[in-house]
Amino acid sequence: MFLRLVVTLTVVFMIAVLMAMTGRGGGNFYVPVLVAVGSPMLQAATTGQCILFSTAVAASLVFQKNRTIDWKLAMVIDPPTALMALIGGYYAHLLPGGSLKLIFAGLLVLAGFLMLRTVKKQFLSRRRRFGFWRRRFGKYEYVVNLWLALPITTATGLVAGMVGISGGSFKVPLMVLACGVPMRIAVGTSSAMVAATALMGFIGHSVAGDFNASWAIPMSAAAVFGGLVGGAFSLNTKPENLKKIFAYTTLAAAIFMILNSYVSTGD
Repeated sequence: MFLRLVVTLTVVFMIAVLMAMTGRGGGNFYVPVLVAVGSPMLQAATTGQCILFSTAVAASLVFQKNRTIDWKLAMVIDPPTALMALIGGYYAHLLPGGSLKLIFAGLLVLAGFLMLRTVKKQFLSRRRRFGFWRRRFGKYEYVVNLWLALPITTATGLVAGMVGISGGSFKVPLMVLACGVPMRIAVGTSSAMVAATALMGFIGHSVAGDFNASWAIPMSAAAVFGGLVGGAFSLNTKPENLKKIFAYTTLAAAIFMILNSYVSTGD
């Protein structure tokens, strides 16, 4: 039992470093790892949300210090995600664990392939249109399509809360591909949003009775350290390389979850 805990803590730390680099909490890895070491799906999702929150807060401290978090953007597109994560976390027990794993994996595959696409330079029209928010942040300028962003973040929150992820796997592609947000700003802003979504999902799961403090607390401590290290690495990594790391780690997590779902069909 002790050896299993030490190995899992080490893996969680390594995941936290990679995920903090790309603006995600890491639930798309934490949950499969926790399930693989014997944790029931719903308990793994709850512990994953606790770890996510801790990692995201740690990484956000690093990103905020270097002014790569667009707080106004986060405050506009994140509230629907956080609210639906709370609802999704509470009602997650209504779906079989196997179904949650497959939903989880399918969405990760989609997000991973989307991030391998080349980002086209956004055309900034001078004409103002209702629902299209022209945003200036530091030296950057981009247009946020709220008609697209808000429905996607709402749906993301529901699924994220149910399966124990943060939604960063879908928010970063949304910001980069649909809204023209630079990768470095998307990563920093996503980290801040991840913290809110993960907290709401964690509360929803905990109220439903799926919290295991003996695992969640030490895992969260390892993730905080990993989040600080990963945030620092992110600031020194080229945006194009961040996109590739994001895409390949997301696809790896999807494969991991599909295989785990196949092996544990008797859950």
